Amino acid sequence: MDYSLVIAAAQAAGPCPVGEEPAWGRRVHALTVDLHLVAQQAAQDIARLEQASRFVAFLEKVEIEATSRRGLLTLRNPSGDVEHIRTEQQETDRGRDLIERARALTGRWVLVYRYNDKASATKSVRMLAHLMDLGDGAIAVNLAKKIVLDDAGGAVPRAQAVWAEAGLPDGGAVSVDQLQQVRAKLQGE
Repeated sequence: MDYSLVIAAAQAAGPCPVGEEPAWGRRVHALTVDLHLVAQQAAQDIARLEQASRFVAFLEKVEIEATSRRGLLTLRNPSGDVEHIRTEQQETDRGRDLIERARALTGRWVLVYRYNDKASATKSVRMLAHLMDLGDGAIAVNLAKKIVLDDAGGAVPRAQAVWAEAGLPDGGAVSVDQLQQVRAKLQGE
């Protein structure tokens, strides 16, 4: 038996008050069991992260799917392709935590940890294991133009007009704020 959890639980319970040994012992026991369960969950999460594929993407949007109550993240990889990844259900602690984290990182570059979860015998779903903030930084002009073109419903003249009106460059990079202003203008039309 590994007594390190019992020692940690005893330290968390604090000193045993004189005459309250049975109650203190029950508290240490309960804390030991809780720590064991936490350790098991952490081991599962670490294994999932170690097996997850990792990639860098720009986190565009976080929504909640009406049917499954899962978070649905819209990500853009540096080449401009869109990928959708789901979280666990919003009602679970893990799902709620990932959704809140993703919402806080919207409009930023993130390192995405993704795994595939079997939805049925023939279908798997891309699931989010973790997100790491890489900062807001800059977005390459080609990627930014692709995002604007998608927002314009594929209408090249409309996307070009909004881009030019904003005075954005034809090469290099733009800030996330500049891109968001162009996108907001498109959505406001």
